[in-house]
Amino acid sequence: MKRPTVAVLVPAHNEQEVIESTLRTLLPQLQAGDRLLVVADNCTDDTAQVARAAGAEVVERSHASDRGKGFALDFGVRYLARNPPDVLVIVDADCWVEPGSLQRLANLAMTQGRPVQSLDLMLPNAAASLKQRLAAWAWRVKNWARPLGWHRLGWPCQLMGTGMAFPWPIVQGMDLANGHLVEDMKLGADLALAGAPPLFCPSARVTSEFPTAIAAQQSQRKRWEHGHLSVLQSLGPKLLWRGLRSGNVAVVAMALDLLVPPLALLGVVLCGLWLASLVLVLVAGAAWAAPLVLATLLIFLFQVTLWQAWQGWGRDLVSAHEWLSVPGYMLAKLPIYAGYVFRRQKAWVRTERK
Repeated sequence: MKRPTVAVLVPAHNEQEVIESTLRTLLPQLQAGDRLLVVADNCTDDTAQVARAAGAEVVERSHASDRGKGFALDFGVRYLARNPPDVLVIVDADCWVEPGSLQRLANLAMTQGRPVQSLDLMLPNAAASLKQRLAAWAWRVKNWARPLGWHRLGWPCQLMGTGMAFPWPIVQGMDLANGHLVEDMKLGADLALAGAPPLFCPSARVTSEFPTAIAAQQSQRKRWEHGHLSVLQSLGPKLLWRGLRSGNVAVVAMALDLLVPPLALLGVVLCGLWLASLVLVLVAGAAWAAPLVLATLLIFLFQVTLWQAWQGWGRDLVSAHEWLSVPGYMLAKLPIYAGYVFRRQKAWVRTERK
């Protein structure tokens, strides 16, 4: 089977330090008729020059108020529309795309006529702290274990922001020009509502590294968590209702996955329910023991699930002794969740690499 033509779109904002290594993983995978387009978006460094020197086609965009990855993607799509490809692939400027991934993504998107998401992993560096290694494990659970289970059941997955492929007819209807904190999750939900839920392709892999600076890690974590909660609140119920009303099991499954809160928040909420149930029993008596029993069962199941997830996806990152630090890791995120209520982040902010 001849591979469809591909345009790889790389949005980049001040990425001169990392973009060349990203392009080096993409260029050998291109075939005749393919394009590699970098959108140098509001850059104040040499991103555009470095990308051109590496062999990419480059367009530059500057706008005083419309900032964020979504606006850069929209600009790139409109530029490509003059000579559209069969399949659009979106890759972040700080990722490495494993050999063969481009072909797998393009072929699957074309044959299925649906968006396709590669396996997207973030790796801790060699000197990573326990907190960062726990974050890497949580990332694996969210981006690998959960979508792989859905994939084996024949159900869709969420989009993850990079390593995403779209047949061009779908691209033309996508709402990209926004500054949403997690534009990938929003886009995946929007496409599912439009009848094109994304597919997971675990044989295609894109990797990147967590930022090393503590401030950068905190900024990135806050953006992800607040964005996730925003999509969960605004689109999760709508997607669930649409799936139930139409009897579309795949859309219902995607909605249920979207409605699962971040792992740490889920653990904190369950513990809060248990404490509230305990107080109810102490105040109102044993007649109100049912909620406490249910909350205890939920916490037990949560702990068992976490242990199984560690066995399958985290033993090389976190030792059994270190696994006992998971409750502390969850509690340390409480300020982020409190910030969502009292001082929610709404504007997109680039994560510094160092």
